[in-house]
Amino acid sequence: MTFDKEVLTTGEVAKICNVAPRTVSKWFDSGALKGYRIPGSRDRRIPSGELMKFMRAHGIPLEGMTSGRTRVLIVDGEREVVDTLQRILTEQTSYEIRTATSSFSAGMECEKFKPHVVLMDIHLGEADARAFVENIRRNEHLQFTKVVAMSGKLTDGQAQSLRVQGFDSFLKKPFQVRQVVEAIEAATNLVA
Repeated sequence: MTFDKEVLTTGEVAKICNVAPRTVSKWFDSGALKGYRIPGSRDRRIPSGELMKFMRAHGIPLEGMTSGRTRVLIVDGEREVVDTLQRILTEQTSYEIRTATSSFSAGMECEKFKPHVVLMDIHLGEADARAFVENIRRNEHLQFTKVVAMSGKLTDGQAQSLRVQGFDSFLKKPFQVRQVVEAIEAATNLVA
């Protein structure tokens, strides 16, 4: 089951959590799992963000949430870099890839695509990369999105300071495909 929806039915939640739909209804009715009822109906709806909070709080494995393909957004001002990375990752992995060449288009893609990982060149120019990361961290629908900074211009010391700015990791350009895949896999590893 691919997890792309913002709001789930009790049946979908039951599949993700590997329990009976009636169990999900009990969680909802007791107030343990937040959601809402469809007006004029007994049907319940659970926002995906609330489900993830519930699963983490109760130690329910998150594999059901990520059983779909890993969604990766590549953000770089150089079209050649974006196209090359997209082509290679599409050919060599099962990731679902989207691209953006500006922070504005990256923000739009984040809202629609809900990427698991954003590979972002931190020298986009028109906007501060730190502000972009802060916006992702404030968005409740993107709270589990990991942001990997990319740059060929930073010293090792500057690269280390990126974590303080909200980035999850760093890739130094030029890099090999193996390094990109390792960064994505490390970012999406649910074992914290």
